[in-house]
Amino acid sequence: MFNWSLYLDILGNMLILALAAWVVSVIIRNVSIVDSLWSIFFAIAGVTCYFSVEMPSARSQLLLLLLVIWAARLSIYITARNWGEGEDYRYQAIRKRNEPGFVVKSLYIVFGLQAVLAWIVSLPLLPAMTGDQPLGLLDAVAATLWLIGFVFEAGGDYQLSRFLKNPENKGKVMQSGLWKYTRHPNYFGDCCVWWGFYLFAVAAGGWWAILSPVLMTVLLLRISGVALLEKTIGKRRPEYEAYRARTSAFFPLPPKTGG
Repeated sequence: MFNWSLYLDILGNMLILALAAWVVSVIIRNVSIVDSLWSIFFAIAGVTCYFSVEMPSARSQLLLLLLVIWAARLSIYITARNWGEGEDYRYQAIRKRNEPGFVVKSLYIVFGLQAVLAWIVSLPLLPAMTGDQPLGLLDAVAATLWLIGFVFEAGGDYQLSRFLKNPENKGKVMQSGLWKYTRHPNYFGDCCVWWGFYLFAVAAGGWWAILSPVLMTVLLLRISGVALLEKTIGKRRPEYEAYRARTSAFFPLPPKTGG
């Protein structure tokens, strides 16, 4: 039976974090801090599930470890990347469209929305961390997929951050390392991580949580990830069109020759 009480507890904890972050954003006049919280929402969901059972299973312990590693790495990376940069241009545009009254509106159109989306995406954590089935082959597949995703996500972020720190690369396009095979290794990696979390849920009998990885994939491909970034990057970086022509947008593939 689906544990609605626990699932609503997760939402409540996420909304508390969202409210606290909104208060901070009002003080510093910067809603970009919500990006640093995205992965932390899931860590809160995992911790809530973990402490809801008297005897956490081996799967629950493994999943919590992987979840915390992923969440902490991503939050630290985004915080460091955005430190001292002011409010991101995406949120500046949202602010302009929703004035007057954006200070209040941001509570639900930025922080509340992120919390609810994270709540929906966190669905696989519920069966995966509360079930008592022993670890099996599917868990090994799930962990492997998570590891592949983590390497692409963390590796892609690391390579890009080093590239951008070099003044000689200003206006240029990152085209080496993982970025040689996919234009968005970090988004591809994030997608793999969440399909890995879903497979942990399937191993625990939670096949019905399929909405989570599907929603995350749609967000990464069509809404907040690939599609959003590529709307403007070509204008900012002239080399990007040639890079786009020879490099896969999402799934890692050998680059096309002659591009």
